[in-house]
Amino acid sequence: MNALIKEIRHSPLLWMLAFVPIVLATEMLAPSAHTLLFVLAVLAIVPLAALLSHATESVAEKTGDAVGGLLNATLGNLTELIIALAALQAGEYMLVKASIAGAIVTNTLFMLGTSFLLGGLRYRTQVFNRAGGRLHAALLLMATIALITPAAVADLDLAQGQSVTQKLSTGLAVLLIIAYALSLLFSLKTHKDLFASEDHGEMKEATLPVGVAVGTLIVVTVLVALVSEIFVGSVQKAGETLGMSPAFIGFIVVALVGGAAEMAVAFSAARRNRLDMSVGIALGSSSQIALFVAPVLVLLSYVIGPHPMDLQFWPGAVVMVMIATVTACFVTNGGRSAWFIGALLLFIYAIFAMTLYVVPPGTQAAS
Repeated sequence: MNALIKEIRHSPLLWMLAFVPIVLATEMLAPSAHTLLFVLAVLAIVPLAALLSHATESVAEKTGDAVGGLLNATLGNLTELIIALAALQAGEYMLVKASIAGAIVTNTLFMLGTSFLLGGLRYRTQVFNRAGGRLHAALLLMATIALITPAAVADLDLAQGQSVTQKLSTGLAVLLIIAYALSLLFSLKTHKDLFASEDHGEMKEATLPVGVAVGTLIVVTVLVALVSEIFVGSVQKAGETLGMSPAFIGFIVVALVGGAAEMAVAFSAARRNRLDMSVGIALGSSSQIALFVAPVLVLLSYVIGPHPMDLQFWPGAVVMVMIATVTACFVTNGGRSAWFIGALLLFIYAIFAMTLYVVPPGTQAAS
């Protein structure tokens, strides 16, 4: 515990943790102050992401980059899962689907692109294990095909189109979860030697003992989930005030804020030339959302939702996810990176963000 207090004391960014109790208190005292809650939630998530970064790096020093990346992706996606569950229970399926597609695209293009850019500005070229990148890209490609299929069936205009789409979505959800479980068995057990990280990064001594780091990960993840729920509850009204459409809010804003914790770790790892961990977090998080979070939400919608949710996304979202997936396949194929590759990924992401931003605020992009 003393090590954690020392870490907070010597990091000015972590002093912003004071915003966590402030936003929680504001939610209780002034729940209708949506714009204020929106700003406070963002200010609170930033230091929580930094603290999560320190804790995860301490654990990764003991577990290795592959497991460390999986651990961080899982904890980061836990926040997005809790946000989606709240929206699912409220029947806001548009926000759920937009946040799912947005998280996949944001992690694949923005997080990976920024990692390549930050690492490339410090090192002329960087090398990473392309086997891991290829695996995650292949999983994303399969998941994207699963997203396209319900839309194709819906366009057939069958007499029982909605029922067929729902049954197909449920079956696909089960298949995706099985595929994700098998990918973990493949990468962490039967063929884990293929995904071992090369010793080319800067190593630094873990700042937190493993026990303290694990405890910090659990507590911070819960706090991020609480603050993120406040953020989602206020972002709709704040978006209307700022002129942002629901599509932009779910696809861009929620995805960026929800993934702040993972991004902090990925960017830090890239700057220390540990690109295996950055790629593992960015693409691992994307594939985990596509193959685990989204299917789980479909199955849970039968229990906690007002009606079952399907995997039929609006065409624009499917196109953006497909482009992000194909781009990931290209950039991870060689196992090498430079700053300009990261810049190209960010330009593609900026095109998507600009397109969604010009959508009128009253438009519903998804059902």
